Amino acid sequence: MAKGFVVFAMAVVVLWLSVPLAYAQARQPGAVYDFDRKGEKPVPAPRRDISGIWLPAAGAGVGTQANGAQMMPSDGRPEHELPFTPLGRKRFLANKPSVGVTAVTPALTSDPVKGGETGFGCDPVGFPRIMLWNFRTVRIMQTPENVVMLYLLNSKWRVIPTDGRELPKEFDEPRWLGYSVGRWADDYTFVVDSAGMDERTWIDAAGRPHTEALRVEERYQRVDRDHLLVTLTIDDPEMYTKPWVALRMSLRLQSPTFDIREMECVPSETAQYNKFVANPAAGLQDK
Repeated sequence: MAKGFVVFAMAVVVLWLSVPLAYAQARQPGAVYDFDRKGEKPVPAPRRDISGIWLPAAGAGVGTQANGAQMMPSDGRPEHELPFTPLGRKRFLANKPSVGVTAVTPALTSDPVKGGETGFGCDPVGFPRIMLWNFRTVRIMQTPENVVMLYLLNSKWRVIPTDGRELPKEFDEPRWLGYSVGRWADDYTFVVDSAGMDERTWIDAAGRPHTEALRVEERYQRVDRDHLLVTLTIDDPEMYTKPWVALRMSLRLQSPTFDIREMECVPSETAQYNKFVANPAAGLQDK
């Protein structure tokens, strides 16, 4: 389990049950959200600059996406039904997530991050799931050659070339975070194209599958000085009959001194959770 996640999740559940709006307004210590600055007047955005520390503008709870990708959660609603191919639906139903409409008890999950076949968990989250599950904080840095994205979850990072190169036609091997290239569509919109993701990862916590044919487009639109609108689109013709938007989220700029806390996946803590919580709940005390 990710360090600190269990305590945070329990607090969120309490808030969620007591006040419906509180889930969205859950906060990280020291963060500033839109509900803290009601009535503020927007300041113009800087040109070709998305650098800074960014958090979900509506509150930390929005970034958890605990029931699957934010725009298409696995909740059984017809409007959230993904355009699966026959193979995609078969793969989806074969996965065993611990959330969503096909959820099983955590002790029986095949989620590679939470336990999978080994029972230890902590396989890499991978991309795009690193943005579609526990997306709490991202620090973006720019150089003349690259845009670098540092994530709170498991201290991962992506280096995105911006030197005009294109994605390779073929890849030597798949990568957990794939291969990415970036470009400016205009002075306020940065676009990232990614491919070559390892298909052992899931798209989100609800077990949505992908193959090595997956292509992901991210669009970062600097709306004003304090807001960055992120849109992420999934395109995998082997799993889905058409592209679909998984994320459309407003991020808010934080102080450069904001304390980005640890959120690590620790195999020993996952084993303890399985032994004392997940397995007994599933009647698997001796596992």
